Amino acid sequence: MGSVSPYDLNLDKNAANHVALTPLTFLERAASVWPDRTAVVHGTVRRSWAETFVRCRKLASALAKRGIGKGDTVAMLAANTPELFEAHFGVPLAGAVLNAINTRLDAAAVTFILEHGDAKILICDREFAKIGKPAVAGMKTPIPIIDIDDPQYSGGELIGECDYEALLATGDADFPWTMPADEWDAIALNYTSGTTGNPKGVVYHHRGAYLNAVSNALSWSMGDGPVYLWTLPMFHCNGWCFPWTLAVVAGTSVCLRAVRPDSVLNAIRDEKVTHFCGAPIVLNMINNAPAELKAGIDHKVKVMTAGAAPPAAVIAGMERMGWDVTHVYGLTEVYGPVTLCVWHDKWDGLDLEEKATLKSRQGVRGPMLEGVMVADPGTLVPVPKDGKTMGEVFMRGNNVMKGYLKNAAATEEAFAGGWFHTGDLAVWHEDGYLEIKDRSKDIVISGGENISTIEVEDVLYRHPDILEAAVVSRPDPKWGETPCAFVTLKDGAKTTEAEIIAFCRDHMAHFKAPRTVVFRPLPKTSTGKIQKYVLRQIAKEL
Repeated sequence: MGSVSPYDLNLDKNAANHVALTPLTFLERAASVWPDRTAVVHGTVRRSWAETFVRCRKLASALAKRGIGKGDTVAMLAANTPELFEAHFGVPLAGAVLNAINTRLDAAAVTFILEHGDAKILICDREFAKIGKPAVAGMKTPIPIIDIDDPQYSGGELIGECDYEALLATGDADFPWTMPADEWDAIALNYTSGTTGNPKGVVYHHRGAYLNAVSNALSWSMGDGPVYLWTLPMFHCNGWCFPWTLAVVAGTSVCLRAVRPDSVLNAIRDEKVTHFCGAPIVLNMINNAPAELKAGIDHKVKVMTAGAAPPAAVIAGMERMGWDVTHVYGLTEVYGPVTLCVWHDKWDGLDLEEKATLKSRQGVRGPMLEGVMVADPGTLVPVPKDGKTMGEVFMRGNNVMKGYLKNAAATEEAFAGGWFHTGDLAVWHEDGYLEIKDRSKDIVISGGENISTIEVEDVLYRHPDILEAAVVSRPDPKWGETPCAFVTLKDGAKTTEAEIIAFCRDHMAHFKAPRTVVFRPLPKTSTGKIQKYVLRQIAKEL
């Protein structure tokens, strides 16, 4: 047995030199350093960081008085309002785990989530009572409901035993500020979309939430005191960890119940919003908004986009407005965005279209992700960095989930070989930047050739008459399957299936062009992702 290194002798972890990482410390610091700075804006409501700090402690205290503590789940059906923002701090401060539920789900799916996650209480916005009420009633053992009675919303129904403000009134403002003893403790539970079978419960830990929150601030150069608009749902990967990021940088959260062109652009103008996140569909909506809605916005706006690979044409439209687009990529299992298309000065001189093409790549790992690779899914051998060879994207690091709740088999499968398997197919470019080509289930295999639906969609978005486009596989007796395009035209536009197919054939290899074009609105999730599984079913029945 070798001698003990002097670096290990009597140099142990102790309370002075080792503290569990948790994003809860960000709130306490923001409130102590910037007590008077505006933390939250919602309609006429403006609250400082000091006020927000008190409210979060009252929430933790109120939950504790109800017997909710370490390892208990607090579920919420809420819009992007101050209540959900506060819950990102107040719930874990009580030792509990926040489960912000997708508000677009049906009652049966919410019942499953409430029961699978062992929710002890549901905090429900009156707008979503139509889901929350039957969801709780459908539980084997129904749980208490607390209402969010938001004055910004008229309608809905109050279904709880009291409202959120009354709950807070039962709490103590000086509730003990107790941090988790172990940074591996769960902080949040998020359910995957569950497009095939029941959704899986993704468990986040305090360490990962802390690191991804800091990663957001670093990778986006957010600086001190940014003004952030909540267009991205806070229920989606905990708003990509931005509630915690906003506390790191003591920024201002501008809440927004509904994402519409007028409300988004008015908020950007009136509140001088500097940053917002959104799926490509949100960017496309802004691109196509009337010019008068964009009038008067003369300050720099930074946009972070992910959720589906953005067509280069959509990015170019944002850049024409003078807005700076950062393209990121991630999954629920990795706390939201963990790779980003880092910009190089040498690209500054390129024309707008070339810049947009580069920005549409998913890029390189963010500051807090330890590893990312594109590799053969069977052998885990990295593919060549030739921009052509397709492989699966794999990740590892501290901002990867603990695992799937009550699902050891799925967890083991996801982490096989010491890497997280994303299920996304990509190529690796010579400069190390990855570019997603498809979900493994979305790739079209026609006559033995792989066709990236994203590549076809990129071409479709260049067509002057097309507002939105999605491509899926359609069964074909000769080729096995062929690309089928679903498109929504811009107002007043008139074009035919034959013209669109001809346009695609002019801009790409003929075998990749869609054989079928269907004109219709595209079904979407609450986060703006197009529901391709719905379109695949329609394509099968054509």
